Amino acid sequence: MYTILLEHIRKYVAITDDEAGLICSKLKVTAIKKKAFLLIPGKVCKANYFVSKGLLRLYFINKKEQEQITQFGLECWWITDYDSLDTQKPSGFYIQAVEDAEVIAWTQETQAELTHAIPQLETYFRKILQRAYTAAQRRIVYILDYTDEERYRLFSTSYPGFLQRVPQYMLASYLGFTPQFLSKIRAKK
Repeated sequence: MYTILLEHIRKYVAITDDEAGLICSKLKVTAIKKKAFLLIPGKVCKANYFVSKGLLRLYFINKKEQEQITQFGLECWWITDYDSLDTQKPSGFYIQAVEDAEVIAWTQETQAELTHAIPQLETYFRKILQRAYTAAQRRIVYILDYTDEERYRLFSTSYPGFLQRVPQYMLASYLGFTPQFLSKIRAKK
């Protein structure tokens, strides 16, 4: 049940079997049905979620009353509202399952306890956050410096399997254009 998480941790840091057992004893897997929410605006984000199965999305409703997806989370990715989690203030985001999913929740208390007992987890989470920050910086460059079509082409070549799992309107929201424009781009192939 926790194998995918332990493999992911071991890609970045070494942990013993005893440490792996401790990690598993402090966490639990939660199943989420398609379209169900882990977080809604006005609620405080309770955890950082490791996606062990399925696909989730993080989004908000913009001033035009449209969904604006800022992040997807699929297997071996983390998803959360870090601002709400860190400040314990109500979130402005939704976290919703795009497919039936399973997540492993790391509350702040659990993370503090486990990083105290297993110091190399600090390194693991630092590396994960560095990668996430780098991805966010790249996304800003893509949005500000690339045309809509260039963004789509780059995304589709970088994540070809992802395109089969995400509804077209969600992909368009994430890439920053309309579903109609995405249809035109795909028709050009």
